[in-house]
Formats: sequence, C-alpha cells, structure tokens
Amino acid sequence: MNNQNDHRRNGPRKSFQSPSFRPMKTKHAEDKKRPMPSASVRFASPQKQADNSNMSLDQWLNSMELPAAAQTVRPAQQKSAKPAGSNNRQQPPRGLPLAPVQPQSPRSKSGNFQFPQMAIAKQKEAGTKARGEYRRETRKSQKGYPVPPTISNIGPAGNKLRIIPLGGYEEVGRNMTVFEYGNDIIILDMGIQFPEEDMPGISYIIPNVEYLKSREQNIKGVIFSHGHLDHIGAAPILLEKLGNPAILGRPLTLAMVKHRQDDYKKDTAKKLKTIIIKSVQDKFKLGSFDISFFQIDHSIMDAVGVIIKTPNGTVIHPGDWTLEKDKNGKPKLDYTHLTKLPRPTILMLESLGAVDIRKSATDEEMKNNLSKIISGALGRVIIGTFSSQTERISWIIELAEKMGKKVALDGYSMKMNVEIAKKLGYIKANKSTLIRIEEVDQYPEKKVVVLCTGSQGEDNAVLARIIDGTHKSIKLRKIDTVVLSSSIIPGNERTIQRLKDNLYRQCDNVIHGNIMDIHVSGHGNREDIAYMLKQIRPDYFIPSYANHYMLKEAAMLARGIGFDPKRIIVPDNGSVIEFDRGGFKLMDKKVPATYVFVDGLGITDMNNIVIRDRQQLAEDGMFVIISTIDGKTGHLILNPDIISRGFVYLKENKRLIEMTRTKVRKILKDENPLTAPDDNYLKDKIRNDIGKFLFQKTEKRPMILPVIIQV
Repeated sequence: MNNQNDHRRNGPRKSFQSPSFRPMKTKHAEDKKRPMPSASVRFASPQKQADNSNMSLDQWLNSMELPAAAQTVRPAQQKSAKPAGSNNRQQPPRGLPLAPVQPQSPRSKSGNFQFPQMAIAKQKEAGTKARGEYRRETRKSQKGYPVPPTISNIGPAGNKLRIIPLGGYEEVGRNMTVFEYGNDIIILDMGIQFPEEDMPGISYIIPNVEYLKSREQNIKGVIFSHGHLDHIGAAPILLEKLGNPAILGRPLTLAMVKHRQDDYKKDTAKKLKTIIIKSVQDKFKLGSFDISFFQIDHSIMDAVGVIIKTPNGTVIHPGDWTLEKDKNGKPKLDYTHLTKLPRPTILMLESLGAVDIRKSATDEEMKNNLSKIISGALGRVIIGTFSSQTERISWIIELAEKMGKKVALDGYSMKMNVEIAKKLGYIKANKSTLIRIEEVDQYPEKKVVVLCTGSQGEDNAVLARIIDGTHKSIKLRKIDTVVLSSSIIPGNERTIQRLKDNLYRQCDNVIHGNIMDIHVSGHGNREDIAYMLKQIRPDYFIPSYANHYMLKEAAMLARGIGFDPKRIIVPDNGSVIEFDRGGFKLMDKKVPATYVFVDGLGITDMNNIVIRDRQQLAEDGMFVIISTIDGKTGHLILNPDIISRGFVYLKENKRLIEMTRTKVRKILKDENPLTAPDDNYLKDKIRNDIGKFLFQKTEKRPMILPVIIQV
C-alpha cells in the first residue's frame, strides 16, 4: 500500500476505527534462466553485512551492485499435500469484564463541564476514564464484543511460533507484524497510518512497540516488503527506539528508507545497518528463522513476498500484492511452487480487495488509454498520480520522449523518488526530456506533460495548488487535459469529489477512473484472493492488512471455496497467535497496540488527552475569562474581561457576555473569604458554574479557561 499518495479516531463522539491509505502497482522480473541455488546464503550475524553503514544516501546508491534484469522460474503446478490436522481454534472468552478505573493523576484543565457538587476525587478520575474509553474504542467499539485484557509482559515463545500483528489488522496502514520463536524476533514492515478528519494537528500514527521493550536485543532483523509509507513510514522513529537492528529490503525500498531517515534526522541514514536483497533467490538466516522470498506484482518497483521458515511452521506473506494479467485476463505469475514449502504453511494474505468485485483492468489496457490521451491532447497534459508509482512514471516519461514532448515533475516526493529511481537505473530518460516546472511556459502547450502529486486532494499538494490558483508556474486553462491516474483511498471520497468539482469548473478535459481505465490497482480483488488460496493451498489462512470487515469478508470467501473454517484466523491488532505441531492457539490476552500519534517531528499524546482537547476546540471553541482580584482580600478589582474564539461572536452576543460577567462577579463575591484567595479553587468554581450556565444558554460546551490575576 502506499499513502504516499493511495490511503487514513477518537474522541468522545467519534471512534478511531477507520483509517485510509494508498495503493499502487509494480513488478520486478528476476532471472528466468537462473536456477534456484540449492545452498542458502546464510548470515550468522546480519550486522556484519552492514559494511556500507557510514555512507551517505548518494554514496550508497552510487556504490550499489545491482542484479541483472531477469525473470523468475515458474514451477509447474503440482497437487499439494493434504493439510495436516490441527486443534480447534480457541475462541476468546466472551463478556470479559474490564478492570475498574482507578484514580490516577489529576485531569487536565480541558474545560469539560462538571456539576459543582462533583467530588474532587471524581474530577481527578476523569482523565483516567477518558484514557480507558480510548483504549476500548481502539480495540473494538461494536456493542457486545468482548474486549480481551491487554498485557505487555508475555513470557518467552519457547518452542512455538508466535505471530503478533501490531498494526494493519483494524485499519488500512500502520502495517507491522512481529514473529517470535524461542528468544529470537524478526519484524515485517514498520508503516504509518494517516490521520482522519477527527485528528486535528496529527501528522501520522505509528505502531505501538511497548511489547518489544526489554526485548530489543532479541530482534534479529527488520524486513521491508516494499517502499510504500504504510510499510516503511515509521522506520526512522521505531528503528531508533528498538536499538537500530539490521534492516533487509530490495534496493529501491532501502533507498526510500534511507531518504526518510535523513528527512527525520539529518545525516543519520549512514547509521542504518542495511542488508540488500539482490534477488528473490537470496536466502538469509536470522536467528531461528530461515528467510527467503518470492516474486509478486504490486504498484511499486522492488516489492517482494516473504517466506519465514521455523520448526513449527512456514509463514507465506506477500506483503501488498496484485495479479497482473495478460490480455486474456490470465494471471502472469504462478504461485503453485509455494505448495512445496515445509508444512504446516500459514498464508498471511493482504485482503484489502475482499469487498471489490469489479473486474480489474490490465496493464496493457491502462497504457493504451494513457497513450491515446497524451497523443491526442490539444493542450498541456497534467497527470496526478502517486509519487511511488515509479514504474508508471518511467513508462510515461518514455512515452512522452517518443512523442517529442517535454515532462515536468512537481511535488517533493515525486522529484525525490524519480531521482532515487534514476540513480538505481530504474528510470532512464534523456536530460532534454525532463524540464523544470518553471520552464513549462517556454514550450508549446501540446508539447508539455506535467507529472505531479495531489490526486487524493491533499492540502498543499501540487494539484490542489494548481486548482486554487496558488501554484507559481501553472495556471489551469480550459484546453488543458487533467488525468487522475490513481484509485480512491478509503476515507478520501469526499475530498476527491471536491477535487473533481473544482477541476470540472476550470477545465473541459478531466479524465478519471470512473470514465476510463487509466489506473491499475496495486491490490488483488475478491476473485484474485480466491485464486491465491487455490494456488498456494495453505494449511492456515490469516487475512491481513485491511479493516476488520474486510478481513471477515476474506475469511467468508475462503470458507465459500472449501477452506476449513477451523483453520482461518481473523486477528485484531495486538492479538497473539501461537503455532506448534499440534495446531494453533489464539491467546486470550493481547499486547498493547493502541495508536501512537506523531505531531510534527515528535511523538505526542499516547493517551488521547491532546486529541480530545483539540476536538473540543474545533467543535465548541474556547472561552477565556480574565479576572483581576486583590491578592490579599480576594476583592474583584476590574470588570471581568472575556475572550471568545470559535464559540460566539462577541458583538452579536452582548447580552450573553454581560450575563456571563455578572455571573463571574457573583461567584467571586460569594466565594470571597476576605483572606488570600485560592486560585485553583476559584478557577474550578468559575469553570464549573460558567460551563453549566453557557450550556443552558447555548447548548455548547466551549473549553473554558479562567485566568486569575492577583494584584
């Protein structure tokens, strides 16, 4: 997946249950004639392979030995062995009561209304209750659904394979899975999730790694399946937290991780311990785990499927995937060779397309349509797409070059990804073909193609600035052709609808996926999921990387084609699944998997207090009451001053403001002890009484901030 540009809960009124991200599509061919080596390339200590750890990103890219282009041998289909038996799945206990909330630290002065008679202890309890609500909401908000308790200290896995998803199983994004055997741990992906509308000020969300605290020394490596942000975006923060373990990935994937690391903290990418997967035939030994790979199709170059072998089972994880098909609709890749892996096999299949019944367009159809659009355009062609679509971007550049057109790239991530791909040799273009965005007006309109970001309607993205007229170099014209070559990320529907409305007002030639096949999704649909299950024939099936309802739909699809329901596992974030030779067990308790918010460059508010306050400010505004009193007697010296932001317009509500001032004067007079005043008591009294008064008058609950000035 990819937010970079293809995908996105909490608070007293909303649930943090539905994020969104962004897909894409890619392939990489490996040597078709090259036989699979019989002996594994084993690395007893991955850290010793990190001989490039002191290089900058540019030095690393320039020194890299890239594998020759090739294709993978596709073994003939064979019948798989009959799945071995297993224990019945253990269901989590129903109706498990939540632990009672205990008073902790005092609640923040958020301005939430409290009745005057509320006890001080209950005031202190409020913050703790909000945190408890948040944790329950993020695990399961459905009525009647049992919420297993959370525990961060689970004993060693012993002679069992333990699988723990820390993200990506209740949302789109934040993908991260922990695999544990004995005292050894490996991690697959470290992705981010993008915020939704009810998360003001949050940049993105990362997985919670509390379970891995004190286990850092056991982490043998982190494998990145591909370079989309929902799989690598959290790497700079989490790798640092976990002691910078070795990381494995294909060249483009590792280059993107290094670039993101330098963006996070300058000149820190050279500290990363990188191991390059030069070919899908490569094999590695990470502690108790034997790691190998297989070819997949996805919307970004250098995506790989991962095979994890342990004594108690073999995990097959394609990461994000799709099925690229020929003109007859037949998949180009064959996966029957995966049936020969040691049993039992556990297929963890990304199931984002479990509810998609549409027929997928082929790559050939998409290219034919884009060719007709670019060649027949009378004005400039402006194509909005995902910056990680390196294969499609490369093809468009080559096509424009053949047609004698110039290509301008715009958008920070677009320029950076193209530059990285050029250094790796994945994008080849004449210097004369690529021009700066400032130079577009120097060429005839019909000779210019612009590739830019912003197809999801993101604020401040290139396409948004072109539409609202703030772009410095491009002003939209009626004769221009605008192409939205991307899918709609779940949760972005309204934003994209507004984007289309504004485009149609200014341009006569707008083309998108609803009227023409100009985008191929990087995710398999319902039919493709069934195809993968029939090809691989796993002993166990774990739907992965999607919202919960999508995982359930994938499970029902598997049952519909004859898969044993007792061998299907639909986990939540934080679930602990243990496999041994007798079968599997879904543990009653979960590890912490709540949201960790990143605000700017730092982690903020794991307990939801800041988010709650921001939501209150956004919904009901702020009401500041400034009272100046005598520091010795407590007498009110000046008339209370009132400031309202986002609550009521002062000039149109003079009567309400005067009534509030009168109320404040009365509170200060009644509570005047004729001795040195207690500021905290007066603030709480004003907050509670004025909160009740304003709610009676307006039915709103603004954040009330009393200010007491003693003179």
